[in-house]
Amino acid sequence: MNRQQFIEMQQKGSTSLPNLLIAHYEQLGLNETQMMVMLKIKMNEEQGVFFQTFEELSAGMTISAEECAYVVQQLIQKGFISIQPFEDRSGIQHDRYSIEPLWGMLYDFLEAKQVKEKQMNHIEEEKSLYSLFEEEFGRPLSPLEGETLSIWMDQDHHDAAMIRLALREAVLSGKLNFRYIDRILFEWKKKGLKTAEEAKEHSQHFRSQRKPLQSKEDASSYKRQVPFYNWLEQ
Repeated sequence: MNRQQFIEMQQKGSTSLPNLLIAHYEQLGLNETQMMVMLKIKMNEEQGVFFQTFEELSAGMTISAEECAYVVQQLIQKGFISIQPFEDRSGIQHDRYSIEPLWGMLYDFLEAKQVKEKQMNHIEEEKSLYSLFEEEFGRPLSPLEGETLSIWMDQDHHDAAMIRLALREAVLSGKLNFRYIDRILFEWKKKGLKTAEEAKEHSQHFRSQRKPLQSKEDASSYKRQVPFYNWLEQ
């Protein structure tokens, strides 16, 4: 669903406000009075009443017409509602309030929230991997090794589960070093393996054929532009 489809879906909904808006209106910068005014505008729109005076808009609410005018002004200034021209059945031009901008702001907020959550998850995964590598290596990782982990995730876009599995493969093979782990990841990526399940199945088949990775023999043909390579060259 794209942004415009999201907005159109909200515009065609019922008078009740979407749960996403109810859950996040405070984070958008709205209070309860402003929410109620927009709900009233939305209800009137759905009933075909596009032109509302402040007296009509505040009818049935606990605020006066003057207070309603102030709230509407705030909502316009903050970009939650807009004033749009429309023509009634007699051909007379009027202005009407529209809460369409609200749905766009809600969409943008949710998108930003999702991006932030992904970034936080990425940071947590990297920290978890860092601790796991230190545990397996039995020592603190060097700055260069830490940078390698970041390269695998940020530049090579290896999934954290794949990196954990590659570490496990290195442990089982008795070749616990970053070059060997990188070689495993390189081979998996070259073969189009994208999930830990696919990589695990491939490794099991690989062992059954008794063809372990040849890190020394293949070194001349495998050249990867990462900073730790010269450091591990023996």
